[in-house]
Amino acid sequence: MNEIFQELRTALYSVWHRRWLALAVAWGICLLGWLVVAMIPNSYEAKARIYVDVDDVLSQQLGIAGDGRQEIMRVRQTLASSVNLEKVIEATRLGENITERSELENEIANLDKKVTVRSEQDNLFEITAEVGKGDLSDAENAVLARDVVQKLIDILREEHVAGSRVEVSEALAELDSQLEERKRELEAAEQRRLAFESQYPDLVGGSSTLVTRIQQARTEQRGIEADLAAAESALAAINGQLAGTPRTIATPNSGGPRGALAQAQAQLAELRSRGLTNEHPDIVSTTRQVEILAQQVAAEGPNNTSGTQNPAYTSLVSIRADRQASVESLQARRAALNADIAALMGSQAAEPEVAAEANRISRDYEVLQKNYEDLLQNREAIRTRGNVEDKSSQFKFQLIDPPVVPQGPAAPNRPLLLLGVLLLGLGAGAGVAYALSQLRSTFATPQKLERALDLPVVGSISLTISETAKRLRAKRLKQFAGATAGLFGLFIVLLAIEFVSISTVA
Repeated sequence: MNEIFQELRTALYSVWHRRWLALAVAWGICLLGWLVVAMIPNSYEAKARIYVDVDDVLSQQLGIAGDGRQEIMRVRQTLASSVNLEKVIEATRLGENITERSELENEIANLDKKVTVRSEQDNLFEITAEVGKGDLSDAENAVLARDVVQKLIDILREEHVAGSRVEVSEALAELDSQLEERKRELEAAEQRRLAFESQYPDLVGGSSTLVTRIQQARTEQRGIEADLAAAESALAAINGQLAGTPRTIATPNSGGPRGALAQAQAQLAELRSRGLTNEHPDIVSTTRQVEILAQQVAAEGPNNTSGTQNPAYTSLVSIRADRQASVESLQARRAALNADIAALMGSQAAEPEVAAEANRISRDYEVLQKNYEDLLQNREAIRTRGNVEDKSSQFKFQLIDPPVVPQGPAAPNRPLLLLGVLLLGLGAGAGVAYALSQLRSTFATPQKLERALDLPVVGSISLTISETAKRLRAKRLKQFAGATAGLFGLFIVLLAIEFVSISTVA
């Protein structure tokens, strides 16, 4: 620790011994450095924050809402492109005195480094521009920074509106071209299909349709078979009922054996109702009469038309005729279906290459028709979206913090630079003085001499000066203090000038 203290004393003595050299070096470096700092132009920074509302209720209701966040991200990323920066330069004072293309490109490159667009949230982002043109005053540079940010905001709005319209127009043009091509292909496919169908009507729709028709015919055939069986069963039943029903009904007033039989049966029933037994002579004679008349009626047979027409028989005959007609109709339909199925199966098996051609034509036509309908639907959706965006912007821009003229320069930080130059000058002066002391073979303390020679130092003699030398030393100390105070005073004056100039711009 003692050695460190001794070294520090030695360094301080060396610097103090050559203090005028150190002060001269500090003055020179400070004057040069402060001059360089004064020549650095001020840069002014302007910023703005924008909120973008991507939720468009109308577009969502129409089902044509696009990906708003992706579009805004694209516009934000391309906002600081060379084309847009060139627009900014041409619209502001940055483009003054630029006549050559190379000068414009250099200005674009410089502005690209000083313009930033960053997102704070999904829908909120900040535009910042730092401008410092040497041939303009501080007030003009401050206004120019505000103008650059404002122009970028205008470009952002124009890029969205114009970009959306250009995209819609390009998409519509591309879809119209594709629709025209698909239309020609669809018309050609339709002509081929019509020509094939006129030549092979059974293969309309392809072999898959033919198989479907055969399956449908067989299903219908099974239904007709079931209906025919039921109709034949009903016809057989009505024939049975008709066979057991007489054509006429015998009445008491009707002539012939049937009428006499009815009268005898009625008389027999009347006698028995009186309570007469079977052995009564009237009962016996009437019974005998009934038996004889019954034998006569049986001898006449069932086809005897004597008597009243039986209405039940007439109704059964009408029902039998209707059911007979139904059976014949179902039989005719079954025969026609059998013929159709045979013809369809013959068409399927006779020319398999024709069936394959039918499949291909039908498949091509369906694919082309579906593609055409999809393209037509997409075109109408894009056209509707373009109409909506023409009448009302799909996204709403809101300036949260509009760009304003900055009140002070953003760079450079002159007070800090002035202080840094002062410290650098003082440090450089002290360093030069100390380095010069190391080059000369002198010793500031006896201990240093003892270490250097590795010999014991018996003693040291103090410096004795006269009164005149003392007065001269005090005078030089005052001069040194004045020169040092002048350096710090100049530093304070420069700081005051800087603050005054900043307040003047504000």
